[in-house]
Amino acid sequence: MERTFVGLGALSALVAVAAGAFGAHALRSRVPADLLAVFETAVRYQMFHALGLVAAGFAAARFPGAAPAWAGGLFAAGTVLFSGSLYALALSGVRWLGAVTPLGGLAFLGGWAALALAALGGR
Repeated sequence: MERTFVGLGALSALVAVAAGAFGAHALRSRVPADLLAVFETAVRYQMFHALGLVAAGFAAARFPGAAPAWAGGLFAAGTVLFSGSLYALALSGVRWLGAVTPLGGLAFLGGWAALALAALGGR
């Protein structure tokens, strides 16, 4: 599990950097400013939670219990739901996709809570 989360975190960070470059160079002239800001938010949160996935991998190696696994799973799910819905919204302009975003935000919150629980000794 440790290697899985660290590997997924590294791949997610790679995708975030690539998406950020794509947004800065390819989308700047093609997407309205408000949707470009949405795309940039997706990139930023993906990068933060890529680092969270790496942290969950290290926590899984150090702290016993299920909390690190929950943290990693919630960070991964949150990235798909939060950043994925914002990427789709920014690229398509379909506004209802924004309704999915808060579910990803809840997953992110749960991931950080699980990581804190793991670090503070909870099982």
